[in-house]
Amino acid sequence: MEISVNSVSRLLKHPNKQTTHVIVDDFTDPWVEPETILIQGGFARHSAFWYHWIPSLARSYRVIRRDTRGHGKSSTPKPSDNYDYNLDTILSEIVDTLDQLCLQKVHFIGESTSGMLGEAFAAKFPNRLFSLTICSSPTYLPPAALELFSFGHSSWSEACRRLGSRGWGEHLARVPGTLSAIDSKYEAWWISNIALNSSEGLAGYAEFLSSLDTRPLLSEISVPMLILAPAKSAATGLEEQLQIARQVKGSKLVIIHGAGHEVYADKPEDCLGAFKEFLFDLDVWGSTDIS
Repeated sequence: MEISVNSVSRLLKHPNKQTTHVIVDDFTDPWVEPETILIQGGFARHSAFWYHWIPSLARSYRVIRRDTRGHGKSSTPKPSDNYDYNLDTILSEIVDTLDQLCLQKVHFIGESTSGMLGEAFAAKFPNRLFSLTICSSPTYLPPAALELFSFGHSSWSEACRRLGSRGWGEHLARVPGTLSAIDSKYEAWWISNIALNSSEGLAGYAEFLSSLDTRPLLSEISVPMLILAPAKSAATGLEEQLQIARQVKGSKLVIIHGAGHEVYADKPEDCLGAFKEFLFDLDVWGSTDIS
């Protein structure tokens, strides 16, 4: 479905029969071949959540907003699909997304748990990235986090099934340091968009994330990396963010002083300012390590 001349929605079919939804935003000059930014939101957050980043980025870059497996308009694997739900499968779908869009390299932005995907992708497919930016991203989900997301149910995935996507979102919105909003209208919009996700899609992805741990991969990351570290997140502390910076040589860390975890929404100007400065340094110096 075409949204406008410069913003197009596409549904891509992978060899494993799953489909991935993307929105391609490109307001660059027609005679320019721009670099591409791929944005992937965190758990339960699909492409619509990044609407406010597009005007700032899409004038100079092609921007791809990608719905994660089981999120938004991307497909949810059925039991009959025999879907191999693991890191290699998820990463291969990202590679296939780039291939189908004829993109050799992108700047990858991964928010929250999608930053973990970005770290794994950077370690395993560095030739497909210009750079990696993670925002409010843990490296793994400890038992306390899994218990928090379970909201009294036997597991995180079971909570998604029992509560439904809307109910799960409503529970998360009540946890201090998560949803970064004091505007009741924004919260209502946020919950209504969480509800667009398939409950089973969230459950399957929660099972995948529950065992994902990218700590062993950090030392293998060689692409330029920006860490947007939230000051008050309930999901990842500053010490964890500093540990990431220590393990990824040449990485740049910027602390974002927002109200909670979702600083990409709470402090978009601060995040975008840091990201644009990071890209500028790459253009000028070829590296963020300019000291």
